[in-house]
Amino acid sequence: MLSSRLLKYLLQISYISLVLGTFCATLLSCVALLSQAVRTAPNRSWNKNFNALIIGASYIVLLIASLFFCLKRTLAVRLKLSRLSRKHKTITRGDVPDSVHRFITEEYARTCLIAHQSQPTDAFHEGWGKLGGQHEGVYFRRALLDTIPKIDSLARLVIPTHPALKPHARMIHHFRFILPLLTSNEDELTPLHYYDSTIQLARISHREPTEEEFELGIQSAEAIMQVLNECRLEMFEDSLTQLNQFSEESIHIRS
Repeated sequence: MLSSRLLKYLLQISYISLVLGTFCATLLSCVALLSQAVRTAPNRSWNKNFNALIIGASYIVLLIASLFFCLKRTLAVRLKLSRLSRKHKTITRGDVPDSVHRFITEEYARTCLIAHQSQPTDAFHEGWGKLGGQHEGVYFRRALLDTIPKIDSLARLVIPTHPALKPHARMIHHFRFILPLLTSNEDELTPLHYYDSTIQLARISHREPTEEEFELGIQSAEAIMQVLNECRLEMFEDSLTQLNQFSEESIHIRS
């Protein structure tokens, strides 16, 4: 494929060759006609040769007219190019003919309609939130697994001697020390039991978690973190109370 610079040079050479060829052909035809006019004249001379005068005058008029049209066209193109804005400008109705403006408007409206119609409206990808739904763009498996370190960090704040998290440990076993802090339902199941089930599903199941399973796991995780936060706040309040009592006793002893 030719480069833009080489293509520009080829176009310029072609234009110059065309102009020179036209000029040479016209000059040769003028010389041929003048020589014929001299040969066919009664005196075979330039003197009082009316035909040669007419031929010469015709070619002079042709040259002047050609130069006039070339200059006129060049000036018109340069004026139109100079009026073009160098900055971005919104095209209004007065900038282009009505037919062009109408065509641009129709094509723009058609493009917008195609872009709108091509947007997915009821797309569903297994294991991901529905488009336009509450969990849009959420990968259920990854979101469930990301809750494990959050709960583990809160559990360590409440129980500093909490065991280290193992990669494949069951949640019901790893968080067994916070199980007494959780309330159970009528089936004697705590949020930790539901959380353990959803985490096991996210870890080892071949199929992706459904939206209902994801919501169950997230709700269970939030319930566990809420209990741990409440315990941490209670521990913090007890520590402040003990600190205040110790400060008061120290002041009383000093006095």
